[in-house]
Amino acid sequence: MVVTIDPSSGFCFGVKRAIEQAEKILDKEGKLYCLGDIVHNKAEMERLEGIGLVSVGRDNLDNLKDVPVLFRAHGEPPSSYLKADENRLLLTDATCPIVKKLQDKIRKAWEEMKERGGQVVIFGSPGHPETIGLRGQTEGGAMVLQTPGDLEKINPAAPVELFSQTTMNTEEYMQLASNLRNRMRDHFAGHSVPLKVHKTICGQISGRIPRIRKFASSHDVLVFVGGSQSSNARVLFNHCREVNERSWFVTGPHEVKAEWFSGAGSAGVCGATSTPRWLMEQVAERIRELPPWK
Repeated sequence: MVVTIDPSSGFCFGVKRAIEQAEKILDKEGKLYCLGDIVHNKAEMERLEGIGLVSVGRDNLDNLKDVPVLFRAHGEPPSSYLKADENRLLLTDATCPIVKKLQDKIRKAWEEMKERGGQVVIFGSPGHPETIGLRGQTEGGAMVLQTPGDLEKINPAAPVELFSQTTMNTEEYMQLASNLRNRMRDHFAGHSVPLKVHKTICGQISGRIPRIRKFASSHDVLVFVGGSQSSNARVLFNHCREVNERSWFVTGPHEVKAEWFSGAGSAGVCGATSTPRWLMEQVAERIRELPPWK
């Protein structure tokens, strides 16, 4: 059986950059505090913790003084930077450049909307660290929408600037924008609707969906490697399942089962933006070691 690893899977640019920065500091200092998990993958976190990485919550910043701290790719609200200054933390800011640019846009939009009596709206997961950082640019004033029903939170008679968390589904975002525009038309009949929709979903991430669907459909069996807590992993896996019913989700090689490959001539291994390459390689090797299953 031929086993192939998807060349497009694995860490996105922002996560890879953050981990490389963390490894450099750990190699020099031996210990590094990271505000939250640097990546939503248990196996990769265990590897990094083994060389000195310590994940801490935002509340724990109060207890850290004069030590190296890394802000991960997801980004942080302004309050975290203030606390880092107060406690003289040796800060490494690994915020993804794409997220940093989005934070700047949202901050400027918030200042403008305050003057116009408008609203800043973010399409995202309320508890996601990136969304927390984005909302922090608006003094906590931006509304966060996660489902179509959340549109009721918005005042359709006031101007809106709409943004999205960088990892959200593009089709759902565009549908949300369309629904919002239709609601606002009732209040601005004969006038242009004061809705500005910003295209802020990461192209590297959105581009993975068509690539991973093509990869999944080109193999008899598909094994997706991801963290159980990763929303990106679940979204991508569902796309694999849509085009290949013989798709399986694993967190590591120990979960691979021989019976999945009955009669298969090829197997594909892929993963999420939070899945390390080495873990996909371990899964692929495990598949190659399996006894023939007929």
